Amino acid sequence: MSDTPVLSQITLPNGTTYNIKDAQARSDISDIWRAISGGLTFLGETTTVLTDGSTTNPITINGESVTATAGSIVLYDMAEFLFDGSKWVELGDLSVLGALAYKDSATGSFTPSGSVAAPTISVASAGATTTVNSIESVGTLPSFGATVSNENLTLSFNAGTLPTKGSNTTVKTGDASYSATAPAFTGSAGTVTVS
Repeated sequence: MSDTPVLSQITLPNGTTYNIKDAQARSDISDIWRAISGGLTFLGETTTVLTDGSTTNPITINGESVTATAGSIVLYDMAEFLFDGSKWVELGDLSVLGALAYKDSATGSFTPSGSVAAPTISVASAGATTTVNSIESVGTLPSFGATVSNENLTLSFNAGTLPTKGSNTTVKTGDASYSATAPAFTGSAGTVTVS
């Protein structure tokens, strides 16, 4: 029987308590708890093949045989492993970070893989309208003229023309009602570019 009881609950700093219902999860968390209670030690990168649950010990680091103890952490094939005293527990896989995992500083961009559906806009009603008469012609101004020929004075006068109306035109006088959909992204993958 282990010195550390199997955990059945976790209480977060905010006071929320979660029950751990899965027996394997309770066992794994208890193993990690035991391993880190004595402190963590990074041993380095091993060439010994490790998988989650491996019991291989000792392992090879820098060509030398090293015996792991509870709390030992190593890297193998881009993955991090913690030795809980009896087996190796995989903590995470750095390969998802690619080159970024080995940089002191980096900039990157994310290109999603998928498509974006264009938004649709529809008019539910045309709004209030009215009919107005357009102006076809603004007309002409009156004009006056005088000419002298052989001592004869001739006066002329043009009364001009009035504006004329054109055909009826329908214009909007009130707002219509509209609806629109937001652009929708469809995709589940992308490419991270690191420089």
